Amino acid sequence: MDLPASKYVILIGDGMADFPIDDLGGKTVLEVARTPAMDRLARLGELGRVLTIPEGFPPGSDVANMSLLGYSPEKFYTGRGPLEAAAMGVQMNPEDVAFRCNLVTLRFTEGRVYMVDYSAGHISSEEARILINDLSLLVSGRSFELFAGISYRHLLLWRGGPEGISTVPPHDLTGMDVTEAWHIYEEEPLLYELLTKAITFFHRHSVNEKRRAEGKLPANALWPWGQGRRPLFATFSQLYDIDSAVVAAVDLIRGLGVCAGMEVINVPGATGYLDTNYRAKADAALRALKEKTLVVVHVEAPDEAGHMGDVREKIRAIERFDKEVVGPVMDGLRDTGVSYRILVATDHYTPVSLKTHSPGPVPYVIYDSSSTNGNSDATFNEPAAEQSPVMIKEGYKLMQRFIGVAPRELELDTKKKPSEYRSARSS
Repeated sequence: MDLPASKYVILIGDGMADFPIDDLGGKTVLEVARTPAMDRLARLGELGRVLTIPEGFPPGSDVANMSLLGYSPEKFYTGRGPLEAAAMGVQMNPEDVAFRCNLVTLRFTEGRVYMVDYSAGHISSEEARILINDLSLLVSGRSFELFAGISYRHLLLWRGGPEGISTVPPHDLTGMDVTEAWHIYEEEPLLYELLTKAITFFHRHSVNEKRRAEGKLPANALWPWGQGRRPLFATFSQLYDIDSAVVAAVDLIRGLGVCAGMEVINVPGATGYLDTNYRAKADAALRALKEKTLVVVHVEAPDEAGHMGDVREKIRAIERFDKEVVGPVMDGLRDTGVSYRILVATDHYTPVSLKTHSPGPVPYVIYDSSSTNGNSDATFNEPAAEQSPVMIKEGYKLMQRFIGVAPRELELDTKKKPSEYRSARSS
């Protein structure tokens, strides 16, 4: 394919979009945050809105980021769990079901169950790995396998299991009575037995005893959700004849990259949290662009701050994304002297008032180094994007608009076993 630009970079600030906040004078977090780099792109590029969540789909990062990477969720989405399994190099047979599995803090009081924290106090990866690996020795067998991930994010594989159980993401339930959601697991006795064993095991585990002694929340339960069977993807190279890479900390995005055939780049200090190494991600992207045509950089921190309901932390995360990722990537690309395009977007709303995701069109900007068009008065935020006449109603089509060429039409053979996933963690 003949491409209109030599290099392409997609910069995703997860969950940046928000609602107007009274304490901010009726402005959104994006309006208040100092974002000179993104504002410059908005002035010089195409500012618009994109609907990343198709009607009938939950407003999750899995669906939204799949859209941003150019894949229709209606065609390719089977669940979050299988994507994270791909990142971890977990081999799935067609009949297997993979669950994303959070370590959470639950409170059991007078026959009721409450979700204290969806992340068990953002437990460290080291502590979580000990808990998951020790529990795995107790419960793994012919039916179940547990795989340790990062912080509170883990994987449960059910060999030959059903996928019809109705699960709820724990970050949608923070501080709520989750008795009914918890008892849904009783519909699958094998799964419920595993979960009850985990509660007993975690209660007396030395990791949790130490956390309680330090005044930290214990990881006292598992919460499986986002289940699905193995997806079948066309690779990005098959669609666009482009070599690509992804820089991300969380397994969901890394798994999307694996499924799309992208090189998944490991970055020291990339945590998927507020303390992530922003600048190292930008530097990794610029290094990758020496060989790759397209690189995706994903930053989770704004979303985490939204789930925490912390306005100041969300402002800080967005400002660091702008200063330490967007700005350096802009400067680095300009110094190459080649033509390039930059897409900056957020995947969905994570309003601090809700502490969970919300659907709706989100702002994006496309900058083309060879273009002289632009809106000199634009800034990168929700109200400014709403003033734009550009609205992408089918989110996956934004990729075609960004790259400037249509993807190839491919017929996928659903009966053919796809090539084995390569673990994103070994690359």
